[in-house]
Amino acid sequence: MLLDINASVGHWPFQHYNYNTCRSLMERMDSFGVDKAVLSNLNGIFYKNTQSANEELYHELASDKSFRTRFIPFAVINPIYAGWKNDLEICVTRYEMKGVRIYPLYHDYDLIDPACIELVKMARDKNLIIALTCRMVDSRARSWMDINTEWALKNIMPLIRAVPDAKYMILNAANGLDLNDNDLELVRKSDVLIDTSGRSLSNPGEILKKFGTNKFSFGTHSPILDYLTGLLRIESLRPSEADEQTKEKIRSGNAIRQLGI
Repeated sequence: MLLDINASVGHWPFQHYNYNTCRSLMERMDSFGVDKAVLSNLNGIFYKNTQSANEELYHELASDKSFRTRFIPFAVINPIYAGWKNDLEICVTRYEMKGVRIYPLYHDYDLIDPACIELVKMARDKNLIIALTCRMVDSRARSWMDINTEWALKNIMPLIRAVPDAKYMILNAANGLDLNDNDLELVRKSDVLIDTSGRSLSNPGEILKKFGTNKFSFGTHSPILDYLTGLLRIESLRPSEADEQTKEKIRSGNAIRQLGI
């Protein structure tokens, strides 16, 4: 089974992308043999009120029964926008969303802002996953209107240190996975999944040894990145680096466990 933990629909204002609707993404999933995908709405990064994007995603998923069997929706929540707690409650109880994607760089707040910490703790208490993206697009080729800041894994650690018992997905880790010994041990102990879309996983065999086989899961960062590279990082593992059971954990097993599906 293949479960993509990093996919989106919606529009990127600075560049046109294909496969950015549920229908077209599902066709792409079918062509690559992907069974399910964790899904959020890119529009929520740029809307002043992120709940509008969550509503859009909910209605698009409701438009075809097959979508609900293939997609696992995550809400986009901005904890410094008024009414976010009510939005979160609606996303969980009415829209049945399984996690929250946060974008501190785009929504302009510090990762350990008290409001962000409160959101993460609320997500933890509701058994939701918090998903953070290290890089949306390569800042070297960005529009002049886009942000020019990218994260490495070490930049996310202050939040994991603050709320170590929450569930985290770290997506498109393109700028390094280096950690000090204390933070590395914390990641090993915490419920953290790193998706395979980021270029920092260019030597996946060594990274599996460093972090453990239960810390990685297939992800594409679709529609922004190509749909194949995240999978090739799994399938290219040599038998000495990962047996078939380990590969299956990365393809879907680790995500199924964390998502509780």
